[in-house]
Amino acid sequence: MEESGVKRLWAPWRMSYITDETKHIDCVFCHSPAQDKSEDKKHLILYRGKYNFVIMNLYPYNNGHLMVVPYKHTGDLCDLNDDELLEMMQLAQMSIRVFKKEFNPEGFNSGFNLGKAAGAGIRQHIHFHVLPRWTGDTNFMPVLGETRVMSEHIFDTYDKLKPLFDQEAGE
Repeated sequence: MEESGVKRLWAPWRMSYITDETKHIDCVFCHSPAQDKSEDKKHLILYRGKYNFVIMNLYPYNNGHLMVVPYKHTGDLCDLNDDELLEMMQLAQMSIRVFKKEFNPEGFNSGFNLGKAAGAGIRQHIHFHVLPRWTGDTNFMPVLGETRVMSEHIFDTYDKLKPLFDQEAGE
């Protein structure tokens, strides 16, 4: 019998988060690309460049939310050199092209959250967000239910995006 006033939202994939050992590491953005490339799917890495990599956000704002991350561990955008910055923006462009091919979004949110006051969740390692957007993709759930609704499992999205990143890179 259900308790009075208690609502349940089933999210069985959350068990992988609860049992995830990597949530106790110092910096996920240093840890993930340091792993063998054969484990890229496990770590949600879509593409590895010379100075940056593209990784899906494990805790996305919406489906497809990814980040372009420098290999260099820094929380200060001013610490990146011209080559690192150029490749970061080129990978952001690549990400947008891939999203357009697969999901045909109506727009994008992209940018940095630098520092605690700006909402950076991982302040010690900068990352550039790329989020595909569609008219009507926001609703009352985050406001009233403090819950985000994802319409597709993150690994299903990965499986759709990864071949397109490989194709963009000529692999």
